[in-house]
Amino acid sequence: EVYFKNLSKQKQKEVMEKNGNHHKLRVCVATCNRADYSKLAPIMFGIKAEPQFFELDVVVLGSHLIDDYGNTYRMIEQDDFDIHTRLHTIVRGEDEAAMVESVGLALVKLPDVLNRLKPDIMIVHGDRFDALALATSAALMNIRILHIEGGEVSGTIDDSIRHAITKLAHYHVCCTRSAEQHLIAMCEDHDRILLAGCPSYDKLLSAKNKDYMSIIRMWLGEDVKTRDYIVALQHPVTTDIKHSIKMFELTLDALISFNKRTLVLFPNVDAGSKEMVRVMRKKGIEHHPNFRAVKHVPFDQFIQLVAHAGCMIGNSSCGVREVGAFGTPVINLGTRQTGRETGENVLHVRDADTQDKILHALQLQFGKQYPCSKIYGDGNAVPRILKFLKSIDLKEPLQKKFCFPPVKDNISQDIDHILETQSALAVDLGGTNLRVAIVSMKGEIVKKYTQLNPKTYEDRLELILKMCIEAASEAVNVNCRILGVGISTGGRVNPREGIVLHSTKLIQEWSSVDLRTPISDALHLPVWVDNDGNCAALAERKFGHGKGIENFVTLITGTGIGGGIVHQHELIHGSSFCAAELGHIIVSLDGPECLCGSQGCIEAYASGIALQREAKKLHDADLLLVEGMSMKKEEVVSAAHLIQAAKLGNTKADNILRTAGTALGLGVVNILHTMNPSLVILSGVLASHYVSAVKDVINRQALSSVKTVDVVVSNLADPALLGAASLVLDYTTRRIY
Repeated sequence: EVYFKNLSKQKQKEVMEKNGNHHKLRVCVATCNRADYSKLAPIMFGIKAEPQFFELDVVVLGSHLIDDYGNTYRMIEQDDFDIHTRLHTIVRGEDEAAMVESVGLALVKLPDVLNRLKPDIMIVHGDRFDALALATSAALMNIRILHIEGGEVSGTIDDSIRHAITKLAHYHVCCTRSAEQHLIAMCEDHDRILLAGCPSYDKLLSAKNKDYMSIIRMWLGEDVKTRDYIVALQHPVTTDIKHSIKMFELTLDALISFNKRTLVLFPNVDAGSKEMVRVMRKKGIEHHPNFRAVKHVPFDQFIQLVAHAGCMIGNSSCGVREVGAFGTPVINLGTRQTGRETGENVLHVRDADTQDKILHALQLQFGKQYPCSKIYGDGNAVPRILKFLKSIDLKEPLQKKFCFPPVKDNISQDIDHILETQSALAVDLGGTNLRVAIVSMKGEIVKKYTQLNPKTYEDRLELILKMCIEAASEAVNVNCRILGVGISTGGRVNPREGIVLHSTKLIQEWSSVDLRTPISDALHLPVWVDNDGNCAALAERKFGHGKGIENFVTLITGTGIGGGIVHQHELIHGSSFCAAELGHIIVSLDGPECLCGSQGCIEAYASGIALQREAKKLHDADLLLVEGMSMKKEEVVSAAHLIQAAKLGNTKADNILRTAGTALGLGVVNILHTMNPSLVILSGVLASHYVSAVKDVINRQALSSVKTVDVVVSNLADPALLGAASLVLDYTTRRIY
């Protein structure tokens, strides 16, 4: 309700005037089963919280009213909703004919209800045969229809029903970018499509930290531990009932062999469910010591059960959609969910025709923990949907319009009818500061937060989480959709696992640190981590001079010297994630000592620390300051003073800079002879002071075949943050599920 109280009063007044003088939108929400109620309930709560805008009528039908399926209408009453009408529409038999007769019975009963209610709009969810009856009735009675979760792809007859409802519906709320594109391809009006995310995620993403052990014990027994049980939910496949029953039998055999405590939920009311229940009873599942068989679990409790399970198995859409929000491993059996977008937590067993295949999948998945996925929502769907409802102009013609190809380029719509900016949370862990930014797809830093980097691991991680949570919350206000978190940090990083293996001396207590897991768990977002030099190269590849270049090298010249290598458009990490430690190329056998413990490294000559060291030597010998320079007593000598002195004619300072530039140039020559890139990009605060010296060394020392290389200074203001953002933006926008 906090979302809704914060809406602008002026905007509310404009909407009221648009729909007539203080006319409330009469919304009918029709729910058919436990699954669609979990998606509709958050919307119903939102509508109920704004009585000045909406009147809510609730119609209950379908399996909600059947004892064998748990009489789930009671949970609607427990949520304090007034049920206006109960319609018994299910014809028992659980076969194909019974499904058709159920649709027919609903079509007979619904007109009377809709005539009495006279809603302005009906909200219909999903792809069930009951929902098809609702949409057909409303369309024929000239009632506007808002369809939730259109455009998605899956197996069985559900696909056809979902798309049929799409063609009947006047407005569409979809959950993913792909679903939105499918709706557009189906010629739906661009202006009537809202990409909001799944409403159930508004509840999911705030649920995991609640007390859960009592719920687990209630459903599975006192001796069960988290991550040590399985949730099984399998429905019949109406287009191949015989095979789906056989697959369910094999699944139960595999679960019995796997010998873990398992919560089995009864299947839905589709054709074939009666036979599946017979299989359960034939195998004694209801009396087996390892199994708990139940008809229904309240959604709040079901969330906790799957969030802390060792694995979920079956073919329910819940497994491939909602469970990804917790990173719980999922085994998706058969073809019922074919085509759905899934996170990396889902293992597909398409041809589940043997017990061994399913058992092997259980052995692979059980007990794992994956990064949390937000493919289907970011927790802000309901406020978007409510604003969308308020924008509906009842004076507009009811007749649908179809947009046949060619389609427009800019077609998406969010709560303000403007394309929400796909963005990343970028984190830069420097030796001094910790920075977090919201970065758009175009490389614009929308908002940036900066704090001093704490000295201890615990304080540092706590501050990262705090800053990221603050930024993620602010993203909604600045109209940004966060796709994930990218982290740039000093040291050697294993990007596959999201672990800092060991760090430089500039960042203390930063070795063997798993950054991905705690941040992903807290934000329910995928997380990527890489070395700051590699991130600088990625920033150049996406936003800078490296865009479209097949082979190039980036050198960072700052407090230390780092870099990244892009070869054939891909970043090189090396066999032990130590590639592109360019600052530690040795250019002299007896040079100054480096922080790495060696001598003669580029970093020992050309880094900010090295220049500061030489500046202190000159200052201690009273050879640094020249005419036009002054320093306060408490002022710390830095590399900037050395550069200033060189510019004002201090020959000793100038010689130090020349030596540093030569050392960097020799390192670049070695890189040219090893990697043969077509471009070298100098990045960082010292880049502009070194570029001329580097070019001179290349002309003197490099082989003629590589002298034509371009050496440029980066034009990116913040490569570390932009590189961290590109970790997210490159991956999430090109990934194929």
